[in-house]
Amino acid sequence: MEGYLQSLSDGKIKRYVQFLEINDAPELVAQYRKWHSQEYSWKEVRDGIRQVGILEMEIYILGSKLVMIVDAPADFNWQEAMDRLATLPRQAEWEAFVAKFQGCAADARSDEKWQPMERMFRLYE
Repeated sequence: MEGYLQSLSDGKIKRYVQFLEINDAPELVAQYRKWHSQEYSWKEVRDGIRQVGILEMEIYILGSKLVMIVDAPADFNWQEAMDRLATLPRQAEWEAFVAKFQGCAADARSDEKWQPMERMFRLYE
């Protein structure tokens, strides 16, 4: 296992970790991966994520199980950001598009699909 290089923050950040299980049909998993690639993901959606204050977002996959890690400034307000994100260009269209992979209603917002995970361990310094 190689690991993933990360940029270090100069200050404190908030980290959010969420879980989502998508449809496990191999062809749908392959399409979901494709639409989240740098080449095919929608620029307006990536821009919107940055506009609401998210510094970094990563999604990890194992089979049909996804874990999303979101880093934001220490003063970040998750609910305010998600409310704003839902109004930005193409966001509702994106959520409706990916709903077929996620097995949820087409009008479900991102924060209604992804389930927050609780940190149960941290290796303190």
